Amino acid sequence: MSTGHNAVKIWNPSTGSCLKTIDSGHGLCGLIVPHNKYGIVGTKDGEIEIIDIDNGTCSEVVGAHGGSVRSIATIPNGNGFVTGSADHDVKFWEYINQKPGQDSKSLTILNVRTMKMNDDVLVVAFNPDAKYVAVALLDCTILFMDSFEIFLSLYGHKLPVLCMDISSDGDLIVTGSADKNLRIWGLDFGICHKSLFAHADSVMDVQFVHNTHYMFSAGKDRLLKYWDADKFELLLTLEGHHAAVWCLAVSNRGDFVVTGSHDRSIRRWDRTEEPFFIEEEKEKRLEEIFEAYMDDTFEDRHVPKEELPEEGAVALAGKRTLETLTATDSIIDALEVAEVELKRIVEHEEEQARGKVAEFQPNLIMLGLSPSGYALPFSDALKLLSYTKDWTSNHDKVGLYALMDVLMVELVCRIVTILLQTHHSLLISTPSARPVLSVLKELIYARVKECHDTLGFNLAAMDHLKQLMASRSDALFRDAKSKLVEIRSHQLKRLEARTETKAEKRKKEET
Repeated sequence: MSTGHNAVKIWNPSTGSCLKTIDSGHGLCGLIVPHNKYGIVGTKDGEIEIIDIDNGTCSEVVGAHGGSVRSIATIPNGNGFVTGSADHDVKFWEYINQKPGQDSKSLTILNVRTMKMNDDVLVVAFNPDAKYVAVALLDCTILFMDSFEIFLSLYGHKLPVLCMDISSDGDLIVTGSADKNLRIWGLDFGICHKSLFAHADSVMDVQFVHNTHYMFSAGKDRLLKYWDADKFELLLTLEGHHAAVWCLAVSNRGDFVVTGSHDRSIRRWDRTEEPFFIEEEKEKRLEEIFEAYMDDTFEDRHVPKEELPEEGAVALAGKRTLETLTATDSIIDALEVAEVELKRIVEHEEEQARGKVAEFQPNLIMLGLSPSGYALPFSDALKLLSYTKDWTSNHDKVGLYALMDVLMVELVCRIVTILLQTHHSLLISTPSARPVLSVLKELIYARVKECHDTLGFNLAAMDHLKQLMASRSDALFRDAKSKLVEIRSHQLKRLEARTETKAEKRKKEET
């Protein structure tokens, strides 16, 4: 059963089809009476509506509270329910199967007990043996009462508690609040076992799976989350709704969950046989958090027009990932080590100039390489040169691939130039580097000349097209101008003829 601002709907959860739509008030909460014949709905106007599911009608409306009915909880023995309202009242109700003055049997309710609270009642819940009823108030306190006596008072949330549920074994109670946190409490002494930052917005509903300590929570951040209340771990995050999720319900067998959202949809989530691994889910969530952080930090950053890079300059990367940051850290570390080594070399030379002769001990981390060679090792530079030979050899001459080929040649030329400037002395003294350099010398020159000719031909063709279009536009303009002059002269002749005719007619009239 689902409630809305003007109707109650009865659904078949297996097929997802709506069985009945029943007119009602603005329902805020509800439950289905045992045996599935009636439903109870608490409205924004403080009324309790009794819904006859078989007939699809509202059989009775009871004026229950002076404020909106915020919560309804079934008494575990099935003989009644309890309601919490904004009028500070908690009322206990019993089912009666006979209306006074009527012959036919139909369900009605009777208020048997009322408890007055100090603030608005937001949520009510029972423990399994119905010994205690938990009441969450607007002032963030949770009270456990039996026979009008307070058993425990729980404090900890910074904002009002919007939802709570007690496990089927009566050991734990979980509370969700507008402060975005879930708190797991022990029912024995009221100790808070754990506080979990659960959602990015208010936690709207939470419910245990029957006969387990697993629980589901729903929030205004559009997410449904699955938790382990014993290990205090998030197991799964389920996405699907497009707006805040207001409520959820877990089946008695725990094989599916139903959620209702502000996007006006009800979604059913089925448990599958496919296994999942908690470590993989944790890693996935961390990656999503990191990617979202990087997107917010760098991708949407506004760059003023005067700070845009000049043509040919290197701009900021559009998006940073974990791999690029790791590679950047490695480069920065290598540059720092090389800079420290350069300072040590300068200090050693100054000491030698002052006459203090001492043997220079190179940094073991640099493996005997020079500072410039350590920033880009010579072995890696030689490998990169061999790859540039392959990149330059493969080329296309058609359409977009030709443009990409030109860009690749330009990039390869820049890489080769930097490598030659950095490792010039080692390259000319290394025999294994000579074949690669010889091939690159001929290959790069030919490819650059080819790209130069291609670009020159294209530029000349574009200039020719530009001139051709300009000449055509001039010809069209001249034709249009001559045509306009011809039409204008014809109009002037007709005007002169009319003027002469009018003058002759006026002379005749005067005569």
